[in-house]
Amino acid sequence: MSLLLNGQNVLPAVHKVKDVEAVLTSPFSYMVLLGGHLGQLKNIVDLAGQHGKKVLLHADLIDGLKNDEYAAEFLCQSIRPAGIISTRASVIGRTKQNGLIAIQRLFLIDSDALERSYTVLDKNRPDYIEVLPGVIPDIIREVKERSGIPIIAGGLIRTQDHVRQALDAGASAITTSRKELWLS
Repeated sequence: MSLLLNGQNVLPAVHKVKDVEAVLTSPFSYMVLLGGHLGQLKNIVDLAGQHGKKVLLHADLIDGLKNDEYAAEFLCQSIRPAGIISTRASVIGRTKQNGLIAIQRLFLIDSDALERSYTVLDKNRPDYIEVLPGVIPDIIREVKERSGIPIIAGGLIRTQDHVRQALDAGASAITTSRKELWLS
C-alpha cells in the first residue's frame, strides 16, 4: 500500500496556506491538510493539483462542516482530495464508496480504546490507519499485525529518532507538521 503514497514515508501536515505553499515547491507528492475553512478547500486542493501534489484532507478539522457521511460525500464529489482522514467510521465508509484513499484516525489512549478500534477496523477496512500518538513503536507494530492494514504514525513525532522508530516498527509513513522533519 505504500506504493499508493509513491513510497513517501513522511507526509507534511499543514494548517496554514503559507505551509501549503512550502509543500508546493517540495519533492513530496502527498500532503495532509489539517482542516481549514470550508470556503477555501477547493482552491487549496486545486492549487496543489496544479503543482502535481495530492491532498489528504482531515475532515474532522474543517471549519464550517459537520463531520458526517453527507459531509464526506460533499468532500469527495465537490472538493475532490486524494483522500480523507477521519475518526468517524461513517466518513471512512463513504470515502471508500467514492474511491478515495480512506484513512481511519485512531486515538489510542488506553487498552479499551485500542480494543474498540479493532472492532471498527474489522468492520470498515480503511486503506490506512493513522495511529496517534505515533511515538509508541510496540503499538504501531501490534496494530499493523492485528489489522493487516498499513499504518501511518502521527502525533507527538518531534525528532528524527521518533520518525525512525515509527518506520522501524512498521509504519508506512508518518505525518508531521514539523518542517524540520519533512526532508529528513
